Amino acid sequence: AAGHCPYRALLARRGGALRALCGSLRGLAAGPETHFGFQTVTEAERREKIYQVFESVAKKYDIMNDSMTLGIHRVWKDILVHKMNPSPGTLLLDVAGGTGDIAFRFINYVRSVRERQLQRKLRHHQNLSWQEIAASYQEDKSKSLGDSQVVVCDINKEMLKVGKQKAQHLGYSEGLSWVLGNAEELPFDDDKFDVYTIAFGIRNVTRIDLALQEAYRVLKPGGRFLCLEFSQVNNSLLSRLYDLYSFQVIPVLGEVIAGDWKSYQYLVESIRRFPPQEEFKAMIEDAGFFKVDYQNLNSGIVAIHSGFKL
Repeated sequence: AAGHCPYRALLARRGGALRALCGSLRGLAAGPETHFGFQTVTEAERREKIYQVFESVAKKYDIMNDSMTLGIHRVWKDILVHKMNPSPGTLLLDVAGGTGDIAFRFINYVRSVRERQLQRKLRHHQNLSWQEIAASYQEDKSKSLGDSQVVVCDINKEMLKVGKQKAQHLGYSEGLSWVLGNAEELPFDDDKFDVYTIAFGIRNVTRIDLALQEAYRVLKPGGRFLCLEFSQVNNSLLSRLYDLYSFQVIPVLGEVIAGDWKSYQYLVESIRRFPPQEEFKAMIEDAGFFKVDYQNLNSGIVAIHSGFKL
């Protein structure tokens, strides 16, 4: 019996190796591993879980944004659009923008620019009769966006549904369209848009590198990439307070307001897994963008990254 022990050991080792190989093959079949918050999952599982998160929170998304940030997200989004500084005729693609916050701000901003242009034009024609001024004003007023358009692209049907309802309620229709699409594989032609924006969406993309490559592809030469995202806090005291608030308060708000603790626990965890400012800047440069920089807001709680396709 003792003489057979080495063979048994050899068979056991081979059996263990075979089981390990089968486990590896199953892992490959399921797809590469990534993270969902602090969990390790496959890329396919992550996509499905994130879809479920936003399907779950869509109806309470705006209320929760106000509650979680004490309304400051509105200021951050205003800053993003002012940084964009769109002129009449700009074609904007807003990705992961299902509820329309960036799109509506873009429309308001362009309308304001057009209004100022019209007032300057009329001031320079002092010799016009009031009938001519009224006719000119009405003609230009009917083209309040000056051929500007914004396309909102989101992977989640429920988020788009909420956005469309808001647009109808707030009276936005001109120059606005809604498209179901994946940031990693956009359903648009090359060199199509003047500006690409993504606000609080890129950390929920499974393959950030693919999303950045797609952003580069669909932008025209000279086009601009702008990303507003939660980032790394650069103040140690604020960082500790922020962690306490994020992990102890936000999931509770999610449960109380949206009846969904787990989704908001994931959203908090996803912020901690997102690359810090310099690392994300390098990723944008790797995608081909030039003149890449970023602006920290509120000590880096969020940052706006900017780059150009040259």
